[in-house]
Formats: sequence, C-alpha cells, structure tokens
Amino acid sequence: MKITPVDIQHREFKKALQGYAREDVDRFLDQIIESMEEDIDQRTQMESTIADLSEKVSHFKTMEASLQSTLLLAQRTADEVKATAHKEVDIIKQQAKLAAETDLQGVRKQIDDANRELLQVQDQLRAVRQDLRNFLARHLALIDGVPPALSDAGPDQTAR
Repeated sequence: MKITPVDIQHREFKKALQGYAREDVDRFLDQIIESMEEDIDQRTQMESTIADLSEKVSHFKTMEASLQSTLLLAQRTADEVKATAHKEVDIIKQQAKLAAETDLQGVRKQIDDANRELLQVQDQLRAVRQDLRNFLARHLALIDGVPPALSDAGPDQTAR
C-alpha cells in the first residue's frame, strides 16, 4: 500500500499515557509531508521530462530512419549517375573510334587518288619523253640528211 501526504495528514494515532509529545510528532509528520510533496513534485517533473525526452528520442529515431533512407537513395542515385557517365564515355569512345575510322578511310582514299594521279602523270611523262625522243630523232635525221622514214627503222632507234 502506497502512503500519500494526505494519508499522513489524516492519520490519527491512539493516545497512550506514556506517548510521545504530540507537537513533536505533528512537526515531524509535517516535515515528512513536505518532503513527500517535494518528492512527488520532482517525480512529476521528472516524468514530464522523461515523456518529453522520449518524444524527442522517437522524433530523432524517425529522423535517423529518414536520413538513412535519404542516404541510401543518394547512394543509389550516385551509382546510377556513375553508371550513366560510364555508358556515355563508352558511347563517346565508340563515336570517336568510328569518326577516326571514317577519317582514316577518307585519308586512305585521298592517298589512293593521289597515287592514281601520280601514275597518270608518270604515264604522261613517259609519253611526252617518247614523243620528244621521236621528235628529236626526226630532227637529227633531217640534220644528218637521212630521210625520216629510214631513221625510224635504224639501229640508233633500238639502242635508245
């Protein structure tokens, strides 16, 4: 059974001949009542503080859970961004490789065209040389007094 300050105030004791001084007992009981009331007030305040702190702890646990889920979401987002960046890098590399291959093919085509043109120029140069030799041979034959028809079939023509 729990004793309250009201129980102490209303408590009546039997009177005995050789009992304690009533005023001392009343004073002591008043001190006990005051002490109990202070203890009850402190307990009430502590219970209120505990309730407030429990509410705050609950709030912080909720915040912690929210922060953890936010952190996980941020981590997932960062991983996705990273993966996307890697994919984009791969695509850019592939595009650069294709562009380089296309450029290389273009350069090779230009080289082939230049080689064909060089061959044509060399053929033209041979033809011009041959024409010049024939021209000079005819003129030498004229200078030497040999008819041109004979000099074309002569031994000097085959030696050159």
